Amino acid sequence: MKYEVIVVGGGHAGCEAAAACAKMGHLTLLVTGNIKNIADMPCNPSIGGSAKGIVVREIDALGGLMGKVADRSQIQMKMLNHAKGPAVQALRAQADKITYPKEMLKELESILKLTIMEGMVEHLKVENHKIQGIILEDGTEIASDVVILTTGTYLKADILVGDTRHREGPHGEKPSNHLSDHLKELGFQIIRLKTGTPQRIDRNTIDFSKSKIEYGSKERYTFSFDSKPTYKLEDQIPCYLIYTTPETHRIIQENLTKSSMYGGLDDIEGIGPRYCPSIEDKIVRFKDKERHQLFLEPESRYYDDIYIQGFSTSMPHDVQEQMVHSLPGLENAKIVKYAYAIEYDAIYPTQLKQSLETKIVENLFTAGQINGTSGYEEAACQGLMAGINACLKLEKKEPFILKRNEAYIGVLIDDLVTKGVRDPYRLLTSRAEYRLLLRHDNADLRLREYGYRYGLINDSQYHTLIHKKEEIERVKNELKNIYITPKKEVAQYLETLHTAPLRDRISLYDFLKRPEITMESIKPFLKEEIESEIKEQVEIEIRYEGYIKKALQEAEKLTNLERKQIPQDIDYMKIKNLASEARQKLEEVRPTTVAQAARISGVNPADISILMVYLKKEYANESK
Repeated sequence: MKYEVIVVGGGHAGCEAAAACAKMGHLTLLVTGNIKNIADMPCNPSIGGSAKGIVVREIDALGGLMGKVADRSQIQMKMLNHAKGPAVQALRAQADKITYPKEMLKELESILKLTIMEGMVEHLKVENHKIQGIILEDGTEIASDVVILTTGTYLKADILVGDTRHREGPHGEKPSNHLSDHLKELGFQIIRLKTGTPQRIDRNTIDFSKSKIEYGSKERYTFSFDSKPTYKLEDQIPCYLIYTTPETHRIIQENLTKSSMYGGLDDIEGIGPRYCPSIEDKIVRFKDKERHQLFLEPESRYYDDIYIQGFSTSMPHDVQEQMVHSLPGLENAKIVKYAYAIEYDAIYPTQLKQSLETKIVENLFTAGQINGTSGYEEAACQGLMAGINACLKLEKKEPFILKRNEAYIGVLIDDLVTKGVRDPYRLLTSRAEYRLLLRHDNADLRLREYGYRYGLINDSQYHTLIHKKEEIERVKNELKNIYITPKKEVAQYLETLHTAPLRDRISLYDFLKRPEITMESIKPFLKEEIESEIKEQVEIEIRYEGYIKKALQEAEKLTNLERKQIPQDIDYMKIKNLASEARQKLEEVRPTTVAQAARISGVNPADISILMVYLKKEYANESK
């Protein structure tokens, strides 16, 4: 049987890719090594976090699955940076490791045109640099028009502990031993990366009195725009904060040579994540720091394993015992599962187009950790975008490319394909130039129309969006036409708000721009009750109006540069006076726009000026 799309790998990227393709009406096959591991969470038992929580909202706005499944499986919800500005606020959920995969599988099994099968893909069928299908390890060939690779950490995966190396996946499964070699044969540059995970501890052996309890938020939240929170605040399971001790640091420093990464193994090639380092890395790189914070996080309601967030290591088991027992409250802790590092193959992502189609093999797309990223959320959003673009390619339509001022997803993909990676990429708010525009609260306003356009958002969801937009504008206009005056009763009320008295009449719209004034503050002057999410949007849009306008103006400059296309047949060797590094990088990345060219490391403003002059004069003449 022939499929239109085959998705290889059932992790977070694979789930979103397969669901998107099938929901867009294309016959789709999801091939995974073990159906029980679909949407597995081998590392941190959480969804969201700084920047990542916004990505989950963006996935939901576009019609993806992660937000809905996270809502149904959360055991604690927390809004990060709640006291700070809206640009850095993000939702984080402790997810139940049993419930999350079950709920995701339930979603996938409900989608028409999606088939799930177990199998190990060892080769791709490629003719004339165009994908034709896949070949399983038992020799079975399955034809398809498009293939999306979402293999996670399974390409030549090695588990590293001390001086030992075992060729296996995160749960001891058989890895893919030949696919990355086949990709290399096809012309792909393959890189080696590394990540890791900490120990799991039996919660019954922990003395939590020596830790600080960390509850979820006092308000209820959801990732999905389509559901209201139904959980009870009192049912949330807390986390706990502890710190490393001088004894922890001593044990690590004295045993550094036993760590896989610091002498235990001589053949380590993989580079670990800079922003989620092992505890050994933290001790070595931040010698002046007396302690490092760790979180004790529950993994599930159904078993007692506690995850030590921030304590990943590749030390031998006996050293891990000493390390764990040096932590406050864990002096008698029982380790249920030891920590390890995992080394795996990935492709260098500048070999991808912005649609996530590879430049080397037509109709072959890649998404997730195979592209050099880390994190469930980064993987899921790439899977969704690869799925949408695979379908658009089948339908002979233009690719869907999110700009850096439209979504964190756009920032992530542009960073990958333009700058490449040295270590596993992690999304941070600091990577987004327009983060005031890319907020947690407005992801649906930014992206839901795209989801509707591509058939991932239904009519009911779309009409809800339109109503929300109309209500926001209606309330804003109403506030412009309601005035308060410096009457005695108004003055008395303003005193209770600790705000300056009025000298003249003022509209509620302008009054709301005062830092200490909120929509709740002006409630006595309003004739109606306003929905909470409408109030939130109105307050943010009015209060930050000047900053938002400035960000939009800057974004428009970017958009103008994005409109300046670079022909794909351009010969950079013909451009005189380009710096040699710029010429090399431009040839490697082959940017599609001047804006993308300007973001390439090693390409400076002078090179961009030379490029623009060449495009305007010499290339135009050569093309005649």
